[in-house]
Amino acid sequence: MTREDFIEILEGKGYSYEIVGEELIVTHKGHVYLDGLETLPPGVEFKNEGEVDLSSLKTLPPGVEFKNGGDINLRLLKTISSGVKFKNTGWVSLPSLETIPVGVEFSNEERVWLGSLMERWFEDWKGNIEGVNSKRLLNVMISKGIFER
Repeated sequence: MTREDFIEILEGKGYSYEIVGEELIVTHKGHVYLDGLETLPPGVEFKNEGEVDLSSLKTLPPGVEFKNGGDINLRLLKTISSGVKFKNTGWVSLPSLETIPVGVEFSNEERVWLGSLMERWFEDWKGNIEGVNSKRLLNVMISKGIFER
């Protein structure tokens, strides 16, 4: 998907955005629902005040960041690119994700659902270490290539 196509979709739904250099920042004051999209252009940042629902997305390109004030639903996402960052205030749901490459970062405030990879919320995994933040452990595992195929 091109950046211009994505801007057209945002404008069609009435979602506000800013362009800062090479980044396109979604700044909508509420939830962002973008059903039907299978991918995004690189360099998109979600900085809206609510949930981000990209239920139909199948792949995430490099440079996408989630800094939204809510949850993220990526129900059909199968692949994710290195450099994607989750820094949202809610949970992240990735029930169909098949691999996580080195360079993906989870710094969101709540839980991470890894359905296909672990069939559970990562924080409920029995391999977590008491006293160690579960997302810190998840990020170390990602950096070691544990979830790559």
